[in-house]
Amino acid sequence: MDWQISEDTVPSAPVTEADTRLMAGRPPATGAWQDGDPAGSRQFAWLGSFATETGGVLPHMRLAYETWGELNADASNAILVLHAFTGDSHVRGSAGPGHPTAGWWEDIVGPGAPLDTDRYFVVAPNMLGGCQGSTGPASIHPDGDHWASRFPYVTIRDQVAAQAALADRLGVGSWAAVVGGSMGGMHALEWAATHPDRVERLAVIAAPPANTADQIALNSTQLEAIEIDPGFAGGEYYEAAAGDGPHRGLALARRMAMLNYRGIVELNQRFQRSWQSDVSPLGHGGRFAVESYLDFHGNKFTRRFDANTYIRLVEAMDSHDVGRDRGGIEDALGRVTARTLVVGIDTDRLFPLEGQHRIARGIGSTIHGDDAIVISSDFGHDGFLIETDVLGHHLRALLA
Repeated sequence: MDWQISEDTVPSAPVTEADTRLMAGRPPATGAWQDGDPAGSRQFAWLGSFATETGGVLPHMRLAYETWGELNADASNAILVLHAFTGDSHVRGSAGPGHPTAGWWEDIVGPGAPLDTDRYFVVAPNMLGGCQGSTGPASIHPDGDHWASRFPYVTIRDQVAAQAALADRLGVGSWAAVVGGSMGGMHALEWAATHPDRVERLAVIAAPPANTADQIALNSTQLEAIEIDPGFAGGEYYEAAAGDGPHRGLALARRMAMLNYRGIVELNQRFQRSWQSDVSPLGHGGRFAVESYLDFHGNKFTRRFDANTYIRLVEAMDSHDVGRDRGGIEDALGRVTARTLVVGIDTDRLFPLEGQHRIARGIGSTIHGDDAIVISSDFGHDGFLIETDVLGHHLRALLA
């Protein structure tokens, strides 16, 4: 889980009056992209009926995706980039209609960049269950209403199966590389274990081999924050007026999650015990600056995301266990044949380094031996979105 859009991946900073004005007005019932909204750079693939691992059925599945570069004649130069929990397909490109912010990995994907679009055909889909153009809870059900609470439980493996269907549609039999961070790293690892013959190179960044009890526990509190909001209405809130949807619960879930995305050092250094205004927070009604920071980003988040989607994607993350039904994690990692890069962040509170080291030890084809590459950063889990110079160096080594 992480910020995953460019405006939010910058180092933390106190909230200004201009920031506050941006959040004026009542938030919509959902921040999901909806049919009829500007498509921006999105392309859409209708991939037919889809059955989930647990027996759910989507009669008509669609994935939204974006591409950069050109696919060569033998389709051997395609790279799959997989976004994190609250991200989308807009890896690079300007803000504009359909894309309220610029791309979230501009320094990694582009002409001459580590994932060089002069050389590679880069594909970034919005994951199944997402809310930025792919079929998810905010999408329209065949009966003409939203899927809402009826949207089926999906797993990481379901989402990878949907991505494999997209690869088939694009004519990509084997990816030159599959690259993902955080939840996208879960997808990347699952790709390499499920389809070892379709992944030539693999980059797993700031992701675990399985979601642990600690991570599941943290996630459960966020889901409860959404579900107890009266505006959630059991997931049936899409016709609610602005300000009447589950924005308070969703913002609170986001605030809770943010505390695991950012590093202790960064928050303490940037905010210390500073006040948001001249009014004291010590019994006089004022606020600490870090409180306003969390409020602002929680409220901002409600304008670009969807509460039902948040729940379904958290459930998908909790399903993540690359060793499930494969004899355990080590046996599953032994299936991976791709040339592999595993990267962790030394201050990551969400997915600590021990998980990345376990992945590196279990895969016999890493480019760096039995330990993951460790990036030193003050920014915690979000370091993989901010420390792009050092990450780009290692991605170039993977593709060399």
